[in-house]
Amino acid sequence: MVFASSSQVMIVVPIMPRIGEALQIGESLYGSLMAGFAASLALFALIIGPVSDRVGRRRVLLIGTGALTILLGLHVFAVSYPALLLLRVLAGAGAGVLSGGAVSYVGDYFPYERRGWANGVIMTGFAFGQVFAIPLGTVLADSHGFQAPFVAFAAPMAAAFALILLAVPQPDVRRETAPLTITQALRGYAELLRERVIFGATLTYFLMFGATSTLFIYYPTWLEEHVGASSRDIAVMFAIGGVISILSGPLAGRISDRIGRKPMLITACAGFFVLALAVPYAVRGLAGAYIAFGLAMLLYTARLSPLQALLSALVPDERRGRLLSLNVAAGQLGSAAGAAAIGPLYAWRGFATNTALTAVALAIATIVIVRMLPEPGRHAGAPAA
Repeated sequence: MVFASSSQVMIVVPIMPRIGEALQIGESLYGSLMAGFAASLALFALIIGPVSDRVGRRRVLLIGTGALTILLGLHVFAVSYPALLLLRVLAGAGAGVLSGGAVSYVGDYFPYERRGWANGVIMTGFAFGQVFAIPLGTVLADSHGFQAPFVAFAAPMAAAFALILLAVPQPDVRRETAPLTITQALRGYAELLRERVIFGATLTYFLMFGATSTLFIYYPTWLEEHVGASSRDIAVMFAIGGVISILSGPLAGRISDRIGRKPMLITACAGFFVLALAVPYAVRGLAGAYIAFGLAMLLYTARLSPLQALLSALVPDERRGRLLSLNVAAGQLGSAAGAAAIGPLYAWRGFATNTALTAVALAIATIVIVRMLPEPGRHAGAPAA
């Protein structure tokens, strides 16, 4: 599921120049495809959070994988910019159903002291997508049109639906008993955000995913223009980054299980801040581009697993889906905001403005982590005093 879901998002970045050529759209519109997807994902993550708390994660995962299988297949009809934008928005809705439910499932099934490892293992699906799906998808886009990779990713998503149906149990945890109404859902989210720790975690998600968006979306386009990289060079770069993620994901989770979540988060955010400022001036060829991307993936992995594990311990079982969906939504809104901002910035002043925005977001995120996030107790479901 993670392999197919993340691959159909990531593939947009390396094939963005192909999409622009095929649909005859300018560079300033590239970010809108990511922004539309992310905004839709955020909205549906918010909707599905209270639902998963009441009906259970397994049912939500089945709905999400089934919907995305159909929507990815429909990308064969993306023959214009409006059609592609509509399908990306709908795919974002399907991904929104999945995102909060997947992380919440880990929190339901695994004890806190193993959640860093579990999240790290599960997120290797993201890394395997970089290693195998993105290079293959890039080649497919070159040879059969940009629609081909999206249609191809429908197959592993269908397999995920079957595997969840046959092999994934519903964890035995307490469920929400309050009525499923819009008013109740909004009241629940408002109550969460009134808690200082939850607000800090939500803001961290917004800033961290916004920073990732502002750094990565135009990176392939800049490499093609700046160092003459080809689509195959970009595919190789994603594969290298994926190998690094596969190796580092479970390791980062285990280290955070041992030393704590906050030290990992602070170190990774600070490293990403320095990298973002250096990239436009330090990358002068393909070797430098590969090294920078590899470091970015290492630091991304070192942030994500510890943060997800930390969040899963902040609320009781029956509120976990709502909290994690809230943070997934915040992260996607950050991605959407970043994607919407950097298109005009890139067209105006180039890639250095994108990375400067990345650095600002990471600096603020680091301050928020230091001042507002707790280090939850290792054997408890609540923050340590």
